[in-house]
Amino acid sequence: MPTTAQPKTNKRIAIVTMGVKLGNETRGYTRFRFLAEFLAGKGYKVDLITSSFQHWDKAQRDVESPEYRDLPYRVVFIWEPGYKRNLDLRRIYSHSVAARTLRAYFEERADEYGLVYSEIPPNDVALACAEYAKEQGIPYVADINDLWPEAMRMVVDIPVLSDVAFHGFQRDAHQVYELLSGAVGTSDEYAARPAADRTRPYPHVTCYVGNDLAEFDAGVAAHADEVVKPDGEFWVMYAGTLGASYDLATTVKAAAALAPAHPNLRVKVLGDGPDREKLEALAAALDAPVDFVGYTAYPLMAAYLTKGDVTLNSLVKDAPQSIVTKIGDYLAAGKPMINTGSSPEMRAKTDADGFGVNVVAEDVAELAAAIEALMADDEARAVMGARASQVAETEFDRPQSYEVIVELLESLL
Repeated sequence: MPTTAQPKTNKRIAIVTMGVKLGNETRGYTRFRFLAEFLAGKGYKVDLITSSFQHWDKAQRDVESPEYRDLPYRVVFIWEPGYKRNLDLRRIYSHSVAARTLRAYFEERADEYGLVYSEIPPNDVALACAEYAKEQGIPYVADINDLWPEAMRMVVDIPVLSDVAFHGFQRDAHQVYELLSGAVGTSDEYAARPAADRTRPYPHVTCYVGNDLAEFDAGVAAHADEVVKPDGEFWVMYAGTLGASYDLATTVKAAAALAPAHPNLRVKVLGDGPDREKLEALAAALDAPVDFVGYTAYPLMAAYLTKGDVTLNSLVKDAPQSIVTKIGDYLAAGKPMINTGSSPEMRAKTDADGFGVNVVAEDVAELAAAIEALMADDEARAVMGARASQVAETEFDRPQSYEVIVELLESLL
């Protein structure tokens, strides 16, 4: 049930995120924007503090635009110079500038905030939040949605050199975890992560990134007619980044292996990323039945997912990700999921909740067998799809699931 308690502070709550979709922007994460709206709706005064730089568009925002005004919360922009690529030394520099700018901003507002809530990573930005909260004697809550430098080792893992290069990230994470008053994890694994860097217990909750089912369903209703699926085709759906952690090469090879016996199979890849050209070349070389749809706006993506037959959570073997952002949308589509992620938490959830099947990552034959088995079993797909919808409603629908964050903040206030 929604929280009915009155706000426990007259001071503002600062929500800090360097990556958020605002106003009329077409790309970005909405977790922190939703949380800002959610808290404002409960009577809290909220500042959503974010970057002047739009991460997905790789461009500076017009911070004076009226689209960022007249909202139920106040948007504060912190200067960041920006960068051209996700994996770039300039990105590290850009975040360090943002962290310094944020420290200066906080120093000018010594007594304005009653609680600071920020994402981690970026680790240095989170540390600026944690140190300000310590100085002011107010609670600091970290929202842990990725692990740096663990995730970075997926791309650069050179003995000794990587240890040196990533030392700063490790140091900042350790300090953040030591200083936090509470933690929110996008998985149980992430919520528990600070325990490795501190001896004192701390309150923590798990709140999946999730989605707003009403928004998802509205997208389906508005765009269903735009997604034309020929009779008899079987669609395997992937939505997300085409990058180092996400294993689309195995998907392409499995589709190619199945194509001769299953001419009705199509894999639809919704998303973009640094590996797209390489994956398109691989699909062309193997004559694989894979369609690279490209970046797809959220409402249209929802329509695509619901037209599919199976969703695919595909990660490489060593990917550190646990329960990733797209899971909420996959479940909302009401389709069975094939999970190649190695996270024990995600694999256990897939089995226990019954919404899909687990396969070994980077195994072409096993992935192909899983797709083929689901193609042949209408009843199993129907059962798994129904369970997916149920889990989406009970655990991933933000208007319900984000209540645990509010309860944590109120306990600290």
